[in-house]
Amino acid sequence: MPRIANRVIPFGTTIFTEMNTLAQQHQAINLGQGRPDFDGAPQVIDAFAEALHSGRYNQYAPGQGALNLRQGVANHAARAYGLEVDIQRGVLITPGATEAIFAALMGLVDTGDEVIVIEPFFDSYVPGILMAGATPVYVALHPPTWTFDADELRAAFSPKTRAIILNTPHNPTGRVFTRLELALIAELCIEFDVTVISDEVYEHLIFDEAEHIAIASLPGMFERTVTVGSAGKTFGMTGWKIGWIYGHPDLLRGVGQAHQYIAFAANHPAQEAVAFAFTLPSSYYEEYRALYTVKRDLMMAGLNHAGLKALTPEGTYFVMADFSEVFDGDDLAFAHYLPKDVGVACIPPRFFYSEAHQAITRHYVRLAFCKGDETLRAASERLAKLKR
Repeated sequence: MPRIANRVIPFGTTIFTEMNTLAQQHQAINLGQGRPDFDGAPQVIDAFAEALHSGRYNQYAPGQGALNLRQGVANHAARAYGLEVDIQRGVLITPGATEAIFAALMGLVDTGDEVIVIEPFFDSYVPGILMAGATPVYVALHPPTWTFDADELRAAFSPKTRAIILNTPHNPTGRVFTRLELALIAELCIEFDVTVISDEVYEHLIFDEAEHIAIASLPGMFERTVTVGSAGKTFGMTGWKIGWIYGHPDLLRGVGQAHQYIAFAANHPAQEAVAFAFTLPSSYYEEYRALYTVKRDLMMAGLNHAGLKALTPEGTYFVMADFSEVFDGDDLAFAHYLPKDVGVACIPPRFFYSEAHQAITRHYVRLAFCKGDETLRAASERLAKLKR
């Protein structure tokens, strides 16, 4: 009898699929998945349509990515972080950031290696590590400030450590790692000769006084870092699935050798549109941040009114909310209760931690505020039932 491969048996169905289904069943406002319910910049959409109708971009793009988009990524890295990126050998365009991270794991990590993962983590990280034949080693962020313990981080490094996956601004906690935190990670990576896979897809979604620092810009780190970005997050087009990864050519060679047999190339017309998006003035990023600052503040006001406690996000469009004052069960029970009895869907964060550390977030859920303002106001009205 044919059967599926052993390597995928433990993965099952993602919690996002389960909670999306639950939201639909109960007509709940879905604040679970990070899927905006509004479009990105109209001029970028127009650029996509123009590319489609031009007749020049409806066949395969170069496997490494359209040259003008690679140039856009390199120009952005130079402007934002002072990095000099080789557009011929140091940039790769991928069908989404998830594929970029998977290709990095497959191209830079060997069977038997260890890869450090900071918890809570994006759900694709660990399956990618396991499929690469490596072992995840976990370092937890601790509430309510969502910071790591320096001694716990240092203890995770060993001669077997090949890579660390870093995510800042951080999904799902909304933290933006400080220069001091990044300097410690960099120091340990240099000491143990470790590669950083830096997931920086929310680099432009930062608030107030927070500053996003690319770890590749720290001394001695460019040659040991691959940096991942996303058009879905930067330009609000998650459905286009355009991501990128850049770094030293010696590392990108490994990523590219894996990528060519995973996806080969990304959507060509979308690449042309994203290349145009990289030519937008700096005011675009300022307006984008202002748009999401309003949404964050609406979300926080609704949570506070409902009796949920949360650290105000410094970045991303996610918040981790403590429901312990309004509900007695754990995160999974609350995530099932909320859409059915309150009409709002969320994500239980236990699935973003290793089994040993799941208790850390037993009284928290993740909520996404990448929604229209009226949707967020309606969600707040429903959440107010919790306090009553």
